[in-house]
Amino acid sequence: MSRTRIKICGLTRSEDVLAAVNAGADAIGLVFYPPSPRYVSIEQAQRLAQDVPPFVSLVGLFVNATPEEVHAVLAAVPLTLLQFHGDEDEAYCRQFDRPYIKAARVQPGLNLLEYAASFPSARGLLLDAFVEGYGGGGKTFDWSLIPSHLSLPVILSGGLEPANVTAAIEAVKPAAVDVSSGVEQAKGIKDAGKITAFIAGVHKADV
Repeated sequence: MSRTRIKICGLTRSEDVLAAVNAGADAIGLVFYPPSPRYVSIEQAQRLAQDVPPFVSLVGLFVNATPEEVHAVLAAVPLTLLQFHGDEDEAYCRQFDRPYIKAARVQPGLNLLEYAASFPSARGLLLDAFVEGYGGGGKTFDWSLIPSHLSLPVILSGGLEPANVTAAIEAVKPAAVDVSSGVEQAKGIKDAGKITAFIAGVHKADV
């Protein structure tokens, strides 16, 4: 069975980056969306990036940012992957010549087959719950809405936590899982114990 990759998103503190890396996270997510309580400035991101070792991906999350805003981050922060969470189309996402994933906020009526097909250059499709605002809502969605054969690898998000991640992986069999609020003690402040328990839950599903 292939190993499920793990991204811990919305980190704002050095100790949380180190906790995620030491627990075995494959990717660290930084939020460049100012309305988010998990937002980090370019200066904060530069400091956090110094704690990310080789072979751990550094992902930048953007929501309807101007191209200039994305380029400013890319010029200063060594992102390996971009994550777009807003209304961006494929032409927008691919203009940065950087691997990217596209988020879909899942609700009844959204045709995920068509949605995935409209982003052929994406490395994956991140499936999140539809909530007011963007990301970190801590809400799950109906996993049965996910088609069995999408044209892009699935990154499962939305309301995942140590208590449900094993069942989520067994049900959906995603390529990766993405967690933010499910491993927090407060918004933007992670809990090292929850991170460790979450990653253990992923490994349990992969056995």
